[in-house]
Amino acid sequence: MKTTIYFRGSLSSCNYDCPYCPFSKNIDSRETLAKDHLQVRKFVDWVKQQDRQLSLFFNPYGEGLTHLWYRDALVELSHMPHVSKVAIQTNLSANLDWVGQLNPLTAAFWVTYHPGQTKEERFLQQCHKLYTHNVPFSVGSVGVKSSFDSIASLRKNLPSNVYLWINAFKDKADYYSDEDMVWLAQIDPYFSLNAQDYNSLGMPCRAGESVFYVQGDGRIKRCYKDRQVIGNLYRDGLEAIAKQRPCRMNQCDCYIGYIHMESQKLEHIYGEHILERIALWEGSYIERNSNMANRPPQFGENDNSLGARCDFTGTSG
Repeated sequence: MKTTIYFRGSLSSCNYDCPYCPFSKNIDSRETLAKDHLQVRKFVDWVKQQDRQLSLFFNPYGEGLTHLWYRDALVELSHMPHVSKVAIQTNLSANLDWVGQLNPLTAAFWVTYHPGQTKEERFLQQCHKLYTHNVPFSVGSVGVKSSFDSIASLRKNLPSNVYLWINAFKDKADYYSDEDMVWLAQIDPYFSLNAQDYNSLGMPCRAGESVFYVQGDGRIKRCYKDRQVIGNLYRDGLEAIAKQRPCRMNQCDCYIGYIHMESQKLEHIYGEHILERIALWEGSYIERNSNMANRPPQFGENDNSLGARCDFTGTSG
């Protein structure tokens, strides 16, 4: 059975100060960083000893790639034969000279763009480094209205075959007008999937059965929203605790949660790239990687106008 593990250590520091993030500009102590380092190392060592197929996702409360141990972990894990996927959530601000060491067949990036925290030109240069090394990645941004112009500019300057997703801003009720929803769907054809909350209480979900959310000390939860601890990775292993567990939450409102609800069936949109949130369509970045004979659009060559969308096939679910 393929198992998916989300890992989050003790890191809670970030070099950005986004107003919508509770961890912006937080500074971890040396002790906390040392603790996180050991936690990541212990997790990598645990993975090394497994014989099951694993998909892994690092989503720290902060920016992991500014720390050597996350970069080393990604490289090492990407070359393990039983690791089918290793991805990380990142703002892509760190030095990327090391990405050539990754196995591009298994490594992937979930990249977040934060207007006001970095210049678009610098961000595009960073994306280009992933692009030229054939490392799969998606790009996304929080859909706050103050960022609409920046999002439109980014869509124009990213190659059209790189998927740009938008996370709905849900802190305010009725935040988007009908016109906003139409425009956002032009940028991200699957925005409506993220804009809604899903009734989930008692619903079947792969979380707790084949998907696990692991904290740095090994505590396992079925998902981050559910605080109930169902075991410990290093004490119990996964076999002893894996079983069907209906959702205990009233609603599921987060991508890394609702994609595992059995009722969603989003594989037709994301395929094997659901973890790093890369939507698939004819001519997409993923298809490009499997057919290098066709030269892809280069950075800055995308002539899409404001609101232009990716050329894709399929339904929005």
